Amino acid sequence: MITITLPDGSRRQFSAPPTVADVAASIGAGLAKAALAGRVDGQLVDTSHRIEADSTLSIVTDRDPDGVDIIRHSTAHLLAYAVKALFPDAQVTIGPVIDNGFYYDFSYKRPFTPEDLQAIEAKMAELARKDEPVTREVWQRDDAVKFFESIGEKYKAEIISSIPAGEPIGLYREGNFIDLCRGPHVPSTGKLKVFKLMKLAGAYWRGDSRNEMLQRIYGTAWAKREDQDAYLHMLEEAERRDHRRLGRELDLFHMQDNAPGMVFWHPRGWTLWQQVEQYMRRVYQDNGYQEVRCPQILDRTLWERSGHWENYKDNMFTTSSENRDYAVKPMNCPGHVQVYNSALRSYRDLPLRYGEFGNCHRNEPSGALHGIMRVRGFVQDDGHIFCTEDQILDECVAYTELLHKVYRDFGFNQILYKVATRPEKRVGDDALWDRAEHALMESLRRSGVDFVIAPGDGAFYGPKIEYTLKDALGRPWQCGTMQVDFNMPQRLGAEYVAEDNTRRHPVMLHRAIVGSLERFIGILIENHAGALPMWLAPVQAMILTITDAQAEYARDVAQALKKQGFRVECDLRNEKINYKIRENSLQKLPYLLVVGDKERQAGMVAVRARGGLDLGSMSVEAFVERLGHEVGAKVGQPQ
Repeated sequence: MITITLPDGSRRQFSAPPTVADVAASIGAGLAKAALAGRVDGQLVDTSHRIEADSTLSIVTDRDPDGVDIIRHSTAHLLAYAVKALFPDAQVTIGPVIDNGFYYDFSYKRPFTPEDLQAIEAKMAELARKDEPVTREVWQRDDAVKFFESIGEKYKAEIISSIPAGEPIGLYREGNFIDLCRGPHVPSTGKLKVFKLMKLAGAYWRGDSRNEMLQRIYGTAWAKREDQDAYLHMLEEAERRDHRRLGRELDLFHMQDNAPGMVFWHPRGWTLWQQVEQYMRRVYQDNGYQEVRCPQILDRTLWERSGHWENYKDNMFTTSSENRDYAVKPMNCPGHVQVYNSALRSYRDLPLRYGEFGNCHRNEPSGALHGIMRVRGFVQDDGHIFCTEDQILDECVAYTELLHKVYRDFGFNQILYKVATRPEKRVGDDALWDRAEHALMESLRRSGVDFVIAPGDGAFYGPKIEYTLKDALGRPWQCGTMQVDFNMPQRLGAEYVAEDNTRRHPVMLHRAIVGSLERFIGILIENHAGALPMWLAPVQAMILTITDAQAEYARDVAQALKKQGFRVECDLRNEKINYKIRENSLQKLPYLLVVGDKERQAGMVAVRARGGLDLGSMSVEAFVERLGHEVGAKVGQPQ
């Protein structure tokens, strides 16, 4: 007898080894119909998998995250099936699951077109309606190589050839299409009902630019139509909010090929930058940080001592002068240690907190660059705390509380916490890593927040907490970090005189709240869809004249508002007022102030708030009071 233990603890017995489908059918017809796969003793398998010994089993349906991934992986194979049906000369390569969908790479004699995508998607729907069984076969490696070579699939043959001899090769067949895969897959194509092909892109075979450029087809697939509709709507919203487009439309910044990965800030964009930087500077000042400034270029020997030359050199821009090698700093920490080392420190000086808006440069691959979100030149709100080991917990707890306040002020209320532990390539002994990792986890427990562990994702010199915020669309953005580092102070000779008069190495806490200011501003733009809260808006109010007769009054009002510290401009163009209102509304300004003869004579302004809300006429003093309240309270919700 074979005993199967189900998730609720109940057991079912079978006289012969059952398949996953058999067990599902024994539970009920509804579950049998919904079953996509099974998890036998923790391992995902097809519904056709036969269970040969007593095991635990859970049935995977489209309600499980694993079930949705199986749908997506199976839809990638359906895509390849459809391509081969329409374009028999195309060669299939790889087709993995990715976030919210899948892709498949193809080699074909001509570029696919948008019309081809429509035809392929229609063919996929046709094949899905046939509800053909998806069956798994196990072949010998050499037989599989010969088979794929015989049908002209050289890429599949190359992949299989790289698998060690003697390993069984799993192939999946649906109709007259057969593909290499570990599985599992849905039991039949009829399970694939909700999918859409999204776009075309290029991709080098095996990611190597020396190889052939393939054609990548991206798609998305879901268990339910409403889930896909919600995802597509989110993509439309993301496109509407794209910081690159809004950067152009709102005249904030631009980028060009003369400086790849670098930002040209326009006056309004730089004004926004200054609001973020000055806010963070006040955070420094109010929380015991001393602001410092360190050189952009440092001698290679310092980077070797810190460990960066060995572990990070490929990401660093280097130069040389007078037979000396230098690197443009990719981070600020070694420089801050030099400031610390410039004087003899006592335990009474600790914790010692340094902050810097440091210009950093990293040699990011050109394909990874993305607007101002992923750049080669950026500024960090970088801080380093030199402290004793006994002070780590208090510093980390205080930092988490501070980070909460900063994110709230910028309009973010959801934060995720992750502790990234020691990577395989690292410096320092395991005893130090044990203490550092424990300190970070304990600090989050004391802060009363839940967190997850990311094994192996720490920096080479220490573990870290990653603080991830969610924007108005629910997208995660990892911004803040807190890293405990026992190693760099030792490597760079940082010491303090302890209470017993001995010399000891401080612990170095690396921390950033917004991280890269460029990236954070991009996140802000997208979170607020360009309609930034009043306290951040580059232009807080635009004064519009109805005729030239109000120009002098408009300038006087603007000057009065500027004296109060507000950012105000005038639109004195000889255009119709409705045109000026429409044009300036597209700039997503918080307020438009319309002045005609009536307002000029009464010393008033007609106020329109963003979104077309007419607030009527009010005195300049009343408007100043309103703006002051909004700036002080930092009101303004994401759009």
